[in-house]
Amino acid sequence: MVRPSRGAARAAGLALGVALDQLVGDPRRGHPVAGFGRVAGALEQRMHADSRARGAAYSLLLVGSTTVLGAAVERRVRRGAPALETVTVAAATWAVLGARSLDREAAAVQALLDAGDLPGARQRLTHLVGRRTAELSPEEVARAVAESVAENTSDAVVAPLVWGAVAGVPGLVGYRAANTLDAMVGHRNARFERFGWASARLDDVLNVPGARLSALLAAAAAPLVGGRPRDAFRAWRRDAGAHPSPNAGPVEASFAGALGVRLGGRTVYGAPGAPARVEDRPVLGDGRAVEVRDIARARHLARLVDLGAAVVAVAVASSWVGRRGKFVEVGRTAH
Repeated sequence: MVRPSRGAARAAGLALGVALDQLVGDPRRGHPVAGFGRVAGALEQRMHADSRARGAAYSLLLVGSTTVLGAAVERRVRRGAPALETVTVAAATWAVLGARSLDREAAAVQALLDAGDLPGARQRLTHLVGRRTAELSPEEVARAVAESVAENTSDAVVAPLVWGAVAGVPGLVGYRAANTLDAMVGHRNARFERFGWASARLDDVLNVPGARLSALLAAAAAPLVGGRPRDAFRAWRRDAGAHPSPNAGPVEASFAGALGVRLGGRTVYGAPGAPARVEDRPVLGDGRAVEVRDIARARHLARLVDLGAAVVAVAVASSWVGRRGKFVEVGRTAH
């Protein structure tokens, strides 16, 4: 009997998981990532201290235990039929991806702007960004959506697919655990400046390959959204290094160049009523200012990047895990 290789099972699982995310999206209740977040929040209350060492232990405990659990599950299902490994990888992939949810939120803001409901668009934008939105113009709302779509395409789609391709279930769940902790405690504020340092740095490291692949795919897809690859590469090379994030910079710069617009600039953070924190971020790209109609183009570019990342991940999984042979012969004796 010819048994499909581990690479084929993993590749099929990644493809199926991507399809499930596109068809089903995130569940309204009972999402595994939300459950992890509740556990992480409760543990943070117990472990918190103004200490990098304590924060590193917190991150290691949560990310390490999640990764080990993923490895144990994958090792167990590998003993059964290849279809079981495919289903397990698919379930993990679906659980950690966020492509449909991201597009749904961007589309909701776009629809409100198209309907002339600026207050509603500002409020819905808070589902995507952490900046203050109450005084943003329609064009500023559109810019915020484009930046969020670019960054989260890398964080929530491309990066997990990269780690799923090379490390399977433990790569998928371990990456999502690290990324979730960064969103929870990786902030530059009084509470998390030191405690969240390790979580933020770990997320930076894990996102390096995904961010570069995202930027490359955005540049390659530029002609399909009315842009030019050379403009994307130029913005990436010239502007990304000035961005405060080592990974958001390349992705947002490449998106800006591919779309022929300018991203970045003045951004205000802080909850309403609290002191404002103003960041004058570098301008990315040298095109025109973002317009409301560019939200649809940014969403289309993100979908193209998602598709490209899925193709790359499936190809890498097939070759990375399947180097030892495309098929394993079982149940037969050589003579």
